[in-house]
Amino acid sequence: MVTLAVVGAGSRGTSYARHAVESGQARVVAVADPLDSRRGRFPEAAQYAGWRELAALPRQADAVVIATQDRDHVEPAVRFAELGYDILLEKPMAVSEDDCRAIVAAAERTGQIFAVCHVLRYTPYTRVLKGLLDAGRIGEIVSIQHLEPVGWWHQAHSYVRGNWRRTDESTFMLLAKSCHDLDWLVHLTGKQVTRVSSFGGLKHFRPENRPAGAAERCLDCQVEADCPYSAKRIYLPLAGKAAWPLSVLTDDVSEQGVLDALRTGPYGRCVYDCDNDVVDHQVVNMEFDGGTTVSFTMTAFTPALHRQTRIFGTRGSIDGDGDRLTVHDFVTGRSETVETRPTGDATAAGGHGGGDEGLMNAFLSAVATRDRSSILSSPGESLHSHLIAWAAERSRLTGETVTLEGAPR
Repeated sequence: MVTLAVVGAGSRGTSYARHAVESGQARVVAVADPLDSRRGRFPEAAQYAGWRELAALPRQADAVVIATQDRDHVEPAVRFAELGYDILLEKPMAVSEDDCRAIVAAAERTGQIFAVCHVLRYTPYTRVLKGLLDAGRIGEIVSIQHLEPVGWWHQAHSYVRGNWRRTDESTFMLLAKSCHDLDWLVHLTGKQVTRVSSFGGLKHFRPENRPAGAAERCLDCQVEADCPYSAKRIYLPLAGKAAWPLSVLTDDVSEQGVLDALRTGPYGRCVYDCDNDVVDHQVVNMEFDGGTTVSFTMTAFTPALHRQTRIFGTRGSIDGDGDRLTVHDFVTGRSETVETRPTGDATAAGGHGGGDEGLMNAFLSAVATRDRSSILSSPGESLHSHLIAWAAERSRLTGETVTLEGAPR
């Protein structure tokens, strides 16, 4: 059985660890987190208030799950690689290109098994779709339209009120949220991106859009009942459920505990009275090696659904909604619908459509057998998807088309 250390026992670290334990393939033997309540989620594990305490010891586990805040990834990732741990690293790898390169260098230098949490690669839906493409069902891919529907309440939760609302405290939206999608598009095409252009901004969640009569907090607001982003409407129906997103607000998930959190914590703030600066909509245009083109849209103003994708090939096309795939054959003129039956919905609470479980199974298998084939992305591939995000952000800010350095031409 694989032994695990968990560094950062928040929502994501806890979720990955629980999938590992529930699979019967692993047990958690150490946990490092500054909060007693989070360490308490693993009462049988050795407890450390910070990752440095764990890293000061000889290797205590076969592998480590690193799920600290984005800006705090690089030091533990490099150190635990040097200590001989296999590493599962939450995305994004880091928030600067230099730090990402340092992590990749450490992983390659030490030779440990290393995986970034690109969970979309591991869903049943993706496995079926990738199989259809690799089998040549629609010929050569010419272009792709891809939509990430973040969801109006998810945007408010994570990117207006939450931990990823500010670029200077976390990172920009595309890297924080959509490096999943950029990596997934590279996975589907099997090619690298050469050029990128992008447009977008923060349109809605701004002080000037605050409705007349709105208060600083939803609990005190006269117009809350007519607001799509009402914290009362988003969180109070979840009272009693110790799962994401409520687990981010408070450890006391009773109705009174939730009310207390909304009264005093960041998640009860008016979305028009926060200190957020990340975008709420963005489009990215990509040219891949060989000329394939992709248009990607990330927007807050949707239900929280699975990604939606249309893939256009020389012999057919595929329409996908994260659940089912419709394959159109240009030769026969027929259409076929393929059901993939994802486990859970597209959110973190739903396990990202089976991606969280698939990722953990793949990682644990690699650690146990020393066979890396179940890991679907190399350190270098993960770095490439992150570099696409930086290129897109540079384009958004400058208005220029950006050529990726070192990308094939």
